Amino acid sequence: MKLFSPSRHQRYISDKKYYAWFELAYTTVDVSAALLFVVGSVMFFSEDWQTPGTWCFLVGSICFALKPTLRIIREFRYIEADDYEDLAKRYENGS
Repeated sequence: MKLFSPSRHQRYISDKKYYAWFELAYTTVDVSAALLFVVGSVMFFSEDWQTPGTWCFLVGSICFALKPTLRIIREFRYIEADDYEDLAKRYENGS
């Protein structure tokens, strides 16, 4: 099984809840980034609002950087649970 696959995270009862919380956080960050980019774009129509619009773009970009970070954190949680078998299979398959 590959990393980031929901099926590999359902070995324990608590895993479904943990996985769901990470998916909720991931989606929240994704929506926040999109909204910040829309607001920043609208702000750029006025010269007076360009500086706050630039800040919206910066914060939105940070949100986009958080998305893969959340997934990596979630995967490390499974590594900490001594779930090395899937990681070894992924390495052997070259994926």
